[in-house]
This record gives sequence, structure tokens and C-alpha cells, in this order.
Amino acid sequence: MPNYTLRLFHDDVSSQSELLLPRPGGSRIVYVLTGTVEIGVDGKTQTYLENSAWFGLDTVCLRTGDHATQLWRWELVKVPAANVGSEGMRSILKESYEVDLDPYTGYLLRCDRVDFPLGGIAYTHTHPGPGIRCLLSGELHIQVNQKDSFIRPGESWVERGPDPVLAMASETERTSFVRGMILPRSFEGRSSIQYVRAEDTDKPKRQQYTRFVDAFVELPR
Repeated sequence: MPNYTLRLFHDDVSSQSELLLPRPGGSRIVYVLTGTVEIGVDGKTQTYLENSAWFGLDTVCLRTGDHATQLWRWELVKVPAANVGSEGMRSILKESYEVDLDPYTGYLLRCDRVDFPLGGIAYTHTHPGPGIRCLLSGELHIQVNQKDSFIRPGESWVERGPDPVLAMASETERTSFVRGMILPRSFEGRSSIQYVRAEDTDKPKRQQYTRFVDAFVELPR
């Protein structure tokens, strides 16, 4: 039976707001989609701009600037777990994936962004751990287990890891997504993509990666 949950929230915070986001009972990533946010932990603050991300475990104080701010928030927590939000924040649970993890094994929690050129392809591949993705722009055609999905901006999806995935980006719009993934620690600082077909390994790969978070995590027990 799964004992942990990886989940993704979309949070809308009005301008000039100050609020507390309680401890999630696990690990948390906050990605700034639009606007700016000042994140304070234990009296220390740092400002995060659009297209940046913060990682932590503790209660945080969020302060927004002169414009409304949109956040994407990944949390890795025990099952069952309460949906942790805050007054002054409108939160939508976009995706939730239950996974069986060994609480005595250390893991890596990654948040990164993938940008495709027009018509870019991520050839049939797997990953060594699960993740939740959310599309920023464009359109992505995904084939998994002979099923086709067309993902549009703001939509999220789960990749379990071992399932072979073929992803094809729009030929008319720049396509990008952000993901939160659970990986073995041995993948710190390196790509997790593993191509299924040997002939795809040496083909040109035109997608670009921006890594925001690569953090070792200890699972709550």
C-alpha cells in the first residue's frame, strides 16, 4: 500500500499580501509562475522572481509585491496528509500521486524546467522515479502505453517513471513545462532520462533544461 504522496497545488496570492504557510509534514518546493514573492524562514528572507523556486521543510512567511503572484507548489508528504494552505491564498490541488517509498532510504527531490524548440521530441524514455509535470506554454503530445494525451498550458500529468513515454512538442508554439520528481540520490546533478531504444541515444536532443532544486530529503516516518 502506498505510504507517501507527491502532490501539486496551484496557489493564487493577491498583491501586497503577507501570510504563513504551515509546515507540510514533509518536503516542499515553491515555484514562482508569475509575480515576485519574499520567502522568510527563521528570520531570514530571500526574494524569488518569476521562474525561480524555493525548497524547504518548515513554516514559511510569504510576502508578495505590487502584483498578484501565482505559485506552483509541490509537496512530498505521508499518507494520509492534510491539504496545507493558508488564509489569503486560493489553492487548487491539481495533481496527487501516491507512491510506496522506503522511509529508511534517502531520496532526491528535483524541480526543473524543460523547454522544447518548435517540433521538439523527447524520444521514448523512462525515469528512475515518479514525478508530476505541469505545462507552462505551447502544447505537448504524450504517448504512454499506447494512449495519447494532448497537454495544454496549466494542465498537469503524472509520469510514474518506469512507463516508456514519447513526448512531442507543438510545431507552432514554444513548449515548456516544470516538474517535481522523486529520484535516487545517485542522480544528483545529472539527467534522469533513460532512452528505451538504443538508436535514440545518439540522436540530437534539442530540449533545454533549467534545474531549480536538487535536494536530498529524508522521508517523514
